[in-house]
Amino acid sequence: MKLTDTRMRAAVMARDPAMDGRFFYGVITTGVYCRPPCRSRTPRPENLRFFANASAAEAAGFRACKRCRPDAPGNAIDRPVFAVAQFLLAEPDSVAGLAALARRAHMSPAHFQRRFKQALGVSPREFQQAARLGRLRQLLRGRSEIGRALLDAGFASLSDGYRAAQRALGMTPTQFRRGAQGEDIEYLAQRSALGWLMIAATRKGVCFAQFGDSQASLCQLLATEFPRAALRDAGKSEPGSRLHAWMAALLATIGHGAPLSRIPLDLRGTAFQIRVWGALQRIAVGQTRSYRAVAETLHEPRAIRAVASACARNRVAVLVPCHRVLRADGKLAGYRWGLTRKRALLEREAQPASNATKAV
Repeated sequence: MKLTDTRMRAAVMARDPAMDGRFFYGVITTGVYCRPPCRSRTPRPENLRFFANASAAEAAGFRACKRCRPDAPGNAIDRPVFAVAQFLLAEPDSVAGLAALARRAHMSPAHFQRRFKQALGVSPREFQQAARLGRLRQLLRGRSEIGRALLDAGFASLSDGYRAAQRALGMTPTQFRRGAQGEDIEYLAQRSALGWLMIAATRKGVCFAQFGDSQASLCQLLATEFPRAALRDAGKSEPGSRLHAWMAALLATIGHGAPLSRIPLDLRGTAFQIRVWGALQRIAVGQTRSYRAVAETLHEPRAIRAVASACARNRVAVLVPCHRVLRADGKLAGYRWGLTRKRALLEREAQPASNATKAV
């Protein structure tokens, strides 16, 4: 049975033992978080905040209740896995395999692999690949020589690096360094309920979806983001293309909250930004999260500002729903396309979901 705010509040009020372990709650007036059946003083409903695990509650600034001990073993952050992830981010050129990484965490390879994927949502190999690609992007933007950049980013060989980079970047490393020179990007701009909207896509998927005051300003922004790409206006082509279909779906979602089918994306950023944007896509319609909670899901509880920065650098509005991230107190924070649009998007998403959750 799906847990909603209403159901969780009822469980706290009833001290329901059946809900023990399914969620945790914090009380903003005391700064303490508890298990649902805790026998401490019953809090006022408006002072409750809900969390999926103890790690999220602690990352949000709450301390464990001394009566019900919600920080008992099994609820804390998986610190051995977190330490290895930090190592991979700091040393993307490390050639350590699964066995070596498992030894760092004092686990068997199979057990480490399972715990790593459970905690971070990707395998150690996938995480390390993302870290290398993030390093490669930085080096290429710094105009490093291609071969040297691939090796310095940690790829075992130039051929492996070229293949991995082309799959992830949607272009060759040379094209990426030149600002997408030679890459074809088609775009389409139309009026939406929230002003002008432009979407643009490579052959892999949408790489740009932004609001603006005019079609001309959006065209200029797109050209700035992809300065050497070959840009083609899909508005001059026959309706029925993939870009027209995606635009129609976005307009329906923005206008009256219609469900949005999955649209392929071509996201480009650092390894950390890609992780943040992936976490944002996992926030369900009608729900919100705080910047701190997003950082906690990435096992980066201190990276609150970095999460906010990744949200600000998001090029793909709505499809990467950075509008669902709020301050810890539930108030609207900054939004690249204006707080008026952010508020409107949240209100529309909340309409079909009467139990939309607050920021946790």
